[in-house]
Amino acid sequence: MESLNLPVFEYKVKDVNGKPYIFDIIRRKFVSLTPEEWVRQHFIHLLINHYGYPKSLFAIETGMRYHTLAKRTDIMILSKESTPFLLVECKAPFIPVTEATFAQISRYNFTLQPAYLAVTNGMSHYCFKASDGRIQFLNDFPFYKEWN
Repeated sequence: MESLNLPVFEYKVKDVNGKPYIFDIIRRKFVSLTPEEWVRQHFIHLLINHYGYPKSLFAIETGMRYHTLAKRTDIMILSKESTPFLLVECKAPFIPVTEATFAQISRYNFTLQPAYLAVTNGMSHYCFKASDGRIQFLNDFPFYKEWN
């Protein structure tokens, strides 16, 4: 896998029938190591190791409904009240973060209404707050200790 614009972390990879799998510390199992999963695992570790989020507040690839469509969130951080706090949409490194990416996470915002939203492809990362129909881009991601 390629180097990302995210801190490196210790990870476990194993081969299953000729395909790589990486251990997910949140789901506590090995999952298929796709380019998007590589970004997701880096971002999970960034949120835990740098921003101080406890593993117990993570929900990975959680199902949700947007109108009649079934969707999955990549990373969702829950508040202590179990409401969505931070939603992260991960893309593979070769997928550019575009207006379509922001539109995708905005649809999730419509349904889940987290306090913060983020998008990343492992190379570029954006965090913003959406409220009252306005978007405020942030210079950094919220630290757990700031809202806990």
